[in-house]
Amino acid sequence: MANEATLHVKMDADIKERAELLYKRMGTTLAEGVRMFTVQSLEENGIPFSVHIVPRKSGIRIGVAEGMFKVPEDIDAYNDEIADLFGGV
Repeated sequence: MANEATLHVKMDADIKERAELLYKRMGTTLAEGVRMFTVQSLEENGIPFSVHIVPRKSGIRIGVAEGMFKVPEDIDAYNDEIADLFGGV
């Protein structure tokens, strides 16, 4: 490659480390994986996999879980059990 460019990407350090280990197990590098993704994107003239938004179900959601966990309707029924787990705090 006579004319190379550098790409800087910011991502969560844990995700980067896990991806590097994954690509290493496949006999390549994360940088090569990014190059493969880019070449395949150009071949397909788009993202080389399906991208979609999963509809969320209605109801109360725990904010930090980004809607992954539903708060049970009877959440207060567990207060005594939770207090016992933590020594009656």
